[in-house]
Amino acid sequence: MPKTLKRCPWPADDPRMIEYHDREWGVPLHDDRGLFEFLVLEAMQAGLSWSTILNKRENFRRAFHGFDPKKVARYVAKDVKRLLADAGIVRNRAKIEAAINNAQRFVEIQKEFGSFDRYIWQFVGGKPIRNRFKSLSELPPKTALSDAISNDLKQRGFKFVGSTIVYAHMQATGMVNDHLVDCFRYKEVEREG
Repeated sequence: MPKTLKRCPWPADDPRMIEYHDREWGVPLHDDRGLFEFLVLEAMQAGLSWSTILNKRENFRRAFHGFDPKKVARYVAKDVKRLLADAGIVRNRAKIEAAINNAQRFVEIQKEFGSFDRYIWQFVGGKPIRNRFKSLSELPPKTALSDAISNDLKQRGFKFVGSTIVYAHMQATGMVNDHLVDCFRYKEVEREG
């Protein structure tokens, strides 16, 4: 009889959450479009569950032109109206307007640093922080580092980038490895980084 894999408990028995946990969460991401996608999705999640966002992810990708930051940065009032009418995404004006604003700021960072990847990963010295948590209760909602990144993003004009959202972004994009040490992905993610 095959041994079942030990994984972090937060995906529970939700197949989409399990797939996300097993394939994406915590894997170091160095693609600007992917980093922008997570920045938007983490902001959209504020006050909602991550499973809600994952269930709408393909709709978000369609609605936001594949998360192309340059295209989203050029959105105007008619695009906001289109997005507010799209039942497939989170229809929150403040979050939608923040996504457009953040795309504009994202493009500015790309011009300044050559890529958003170079900018964001400098905060961890280009390498993931490898935490060694044994239970979900040990995972922090934010850290001094996420505070610092949040403050820097806010100074650059980003919206919906509080420290908790930034820490979730760091977890999703592999800037920190917050898989529990007994999760089968903990060591795999370390190798992928």
